[in-house]
Amino acid sequence: MKVRFFTTLLLFILSWTYTSQAQNFNISGTVTDQSEAPLSGVTIYLSESQNSSAAKPLEYQARTTSGPNGNYLIPDIDPGDYQLIAYLPGKRTKTKEISVTNSDIQQDIQLLGFESTMSEVVVGGQKVSTNGITRLQSVEGVTINESKKNEVLVLDDMVVNKATNNTRQVYAKVPGLNIWQSGDAGIQTSVGGRGLSPKRNSNFNTRQNGYDIAADALGYPESYYTPPVQALKRIEIIRGAASLQYGTQFGGMLNFEFKDAPENDPFQLNTNQSYGSFGLFNSFNSIGGTQDNISYYGFYQYKTSNGWRPNSQLDQHTAYTSFDIDLSPDLTITPEYTHMNYLAQQPGGLTDAQFQDDPSQSNRERNWFKVNWNLFALKGTYNFNSKTRLNTRIFGLLAGRDALGNLQRIDRLDAGGERDLLKDDFQNWGNETRLIHRYNFLDGISVFLAGIRFYNGYTHRRQGNGPDGNDPTFDYLSPENLMGSDFDLPSQNRSFFVENIFNITPNFSITPGFRFEYIKTEAEGYYRNIIRDLAGNILVDERITEDRSRERSLVLFGIGSSYRPNRSVEIYGNFSQNYRAMNFNDIRVDVGNLEVDPNIQDERGFNADLGIRGQIDDIFQYDITGFHLSYEDRIGTVLRTEPNPKFNNLIDRTFRYRTNIADAKIYGLESFAEVDLFKLFDVGSDAQLSLFTNLALIDATYSDSDEPGIEGNEVELVPPLNFKTGLTFAQNGFEASYQFSYVAEHFSDASNARRTPTAIEGIIPSYKVMDLSVKYSYRRFTLEGGINNLMNEQYFTRRATGYPGPGIIPAKIRNFYISVGIRI
Repeated sequence: MKVRFFTTLLLFILSWTYTSQAQNFNISGTVTDQSEAPLSGVTIYLSESQNSSAAKPLEYQARTTSGPNGNYLIPDIDPGDYQLIAYLPGKRTKTKEISVTNSDIQQDIQLLGFESTMSEVVVGGQKVSTNGITRLQSVEGVTINESKKNEVLVLDDMVVNKATNNTRQVYAKVPGLNIWQSGDAGIQTSVGGRGLSPKRNSNFNTRQNGYDIAADALGYPESYYTPPVQALKRIEIIRGAASLQYGTQFGGMLNFEFKDAPENDPFQLNTNQSYGSFGLFNSFNSIGGTQDNISYYGFYQYKTSNGWRPNSQLDQHTAYTSFDIDLSPDLTITPEYTHMNYLAQQPGGLTDAQFQDDPSQSNRERNWFKVNWNLFALKGTYNFNSKTRLNTRIFGLLAGRDALGNLQRIDRLDAGGERDLLKDDFQNWGNETRLIHRYNFLDGISVFLAGIRFYNGYTHRRQGNGPDGNDPTFDYLSPENLMGSDFDLPSQNRSFFVENIFNITPNFSITPGFRFEYIKTEAEGYYRNIIRDLAGNILVDERITEDRSRERSLVLFGIGSSYRPNRSVEIYGNFSQNYRAMNFNDIRVDVGNLEVDPNIQDERGFNADLGIRGQIDDIFQYDITGFHLSYEDRIGTVLRTEPNPKFNNLIDRTFRYRTNIADAKIYGLESFAEVDLFKLFDVGSDAQLSLFTNLALIDATYSDSDEPGIEGNEVELVPPLNFKTGLTFAQNGFEASYQFSYVAEHFSDASNARRTPTAIEGIIPSYKVMDLSVKYSYRRFTLEGGINNLMNEQYFTRRATGYPGPGIIPAKIRNFYISVGIRI
């Protein structure tokens, strides 16, 4: 019934938008170069005329690409004044003013070359240097971004360590992010913000090219796979107001966008070889091209490292392929496949005393982690006309991750014997379909977006005894009767969402929206309850069967507004409800002395932003935002004490308990600014020297708690001060960047303990880190290098409760890298 309802609703919207079109006209022509040879693959935008009275940045109303003979066609255009913009890398962008009255328009375009190219974005005829960061347009593709806090990281414009996915450098210009820097070679990204855990991006809806990549979007929203930075065109981040379009996550949406195929070349090969400290070798190789109506792009990456701590070796393979197939001028389909696998030895955590003595030491040599990830996607886009577009994405995941080792307290030596083995297998599929339609409203153009989402997740989670020894052998000793647990964890999600930009005046817009969610999570299986005495003898061994199911439906509401007094300034605000489902797969996993409340509940709350952003010419850009995140029934971990059955309940034991601990109230100010110093002081040089600052001030406390000792505590993983700054110099193919990061002291758990014997709870001391990177490009060749953690700061950002710990996970000490690349 739910599927029929959503399908009927979507067909009704399609019918309404298709039959409501007025009589329109066509714009067509031929694109040539300076020698009048036809140019294919030229991107052609049609936007409102720059001479119109609209104060908001120009958004294109239609987009097309010139064909093999240089011909292009933009059909079904309303009468009016427009700008026609033609863009091709390596050519000068061409802009023409045209008027559509009562007939079709024939408009030929000639693109000229120029001697040197700069990284820039051209929208509405305006040239804007990104300097590695920009903002989403109000409407892009089939998404609405009006009045939302967002950042777009442009990877080609960055001088950073891409060989190891150095997140500290890559995300340096995004204010307020807390980053766990525990990955030695950048195989996983762990980013959080506004008081949310960074653990494998679990509080962001994490996507690749617009579709999910996490283990299970509802049941286990952690990302064990991260695309190589060298393959990325950009990274899009939308904060909490993204919940209406992207689902129930308090953090928002994080989307990795891969590079496009070369549009004017049937075959192009890029290869980059990187070497670094501690045995790092990274080989990244990509191919791409365009032939007739098919574009393709693919890459293969191999990475290996010995690690800077003992017992840290890594071997990783990643591959990706995609095709853009133009079945007609209006219909494009894109199949994609991604594979990643790696085997990593994990050196374990440290106690506070061990870290102070020598952060490079390791007392775990039998801990291993293995991941196998396979992502499938088929995307389709159909343009009904210049105002209406339909996009559908079918995606799936077949994946698994195995963790093997000793999970006991890190202050106890590993004496050998059987190891703990956790196996997760993931089988997910989903579809997200969106319709976007522009229509006339109050003498302007407003935008309507509607979408539906179907998602089925499935996790098979097992825990039991694995083999002794040191080798990575991921086999259970008793596969038919595990000593831990064996659960099937299916989940279902059905959603319908609507947002609409009402352009009330050329300067002011309101964007309301809502999202309907149906969620069902289940758990079926058993766990073993085993109690031993001090000699290791079994006192109790019982197998307990569970069969749980929980269904809920809810509606989330949100609204945003944007005011632009001129083209250079925007004042924006938004309010959006949020929701996060509890995870059944957290309940029956034994990781040391952690226990989970079997009656744990879902989390809910809202995000609110108020900000101002803009730029002054191409000299200065800024974005300042105040926010409030209300997080009700927040799930966290507290310390509890109860009688210990090992001592006939005569002596108490202390353990960690995961439950809904309290409501969290989080307030903050996030600011970013960047200035080109040479242009500011009119140096008159063709070089560029830009300075950026990124500052976040956050106050986060717990309230309304039933747990003793929690109310009034600081919320964990929230640095009250997070500051980053840096300089970038560029001239004649040479670029150099310096970055400085400072993160203030903060707590790792809700109890606000400063130190415990297990090192799982405690303070995260303040730290400061410097990075230096350089790059030189000459024709087809590129040479890069740099030093990370320039001053050899000894620090850590994470206290792990289980893998890869438990205990303190030290961040990487000073290291260098060098990369050589060539384009063929």
